[in-house]
Amino acid sequence: MAEKTVKRNPVISPSLLWEYNLQTFDYEKSVKVVVERVIERGTITDWREMFRYYGKDEILRVARSSKQLSAKDKNFAEIFLGSPLVYAS
Repeated sequence: MAEKTVKRNPVISPSLLWEYNLQTFDYEKSVKVVVERVIERGTITDWREMFRYYGKDEILRVARSSKQLSAKDKNFAEIFLGSPLVYAS
């Protein structure tokens, strides 16, 4: 019988999601909230955790369709996720 791999939740700065109970927060259902908040106000650590959890394609899909993010934020996300900076330690 195959074991199911459990995906570890991202460790995002609690201040970005201040109004939610992070013990029960559903990162899959709330991808739009997480992506928008990290793009707008996240640290490099938040960006890396978001990238690890959602992946580049999902982040860009959400960013491109967002009505919340400015054109500047959307462009930054495209450039940053295409750069080696997201992988640097």
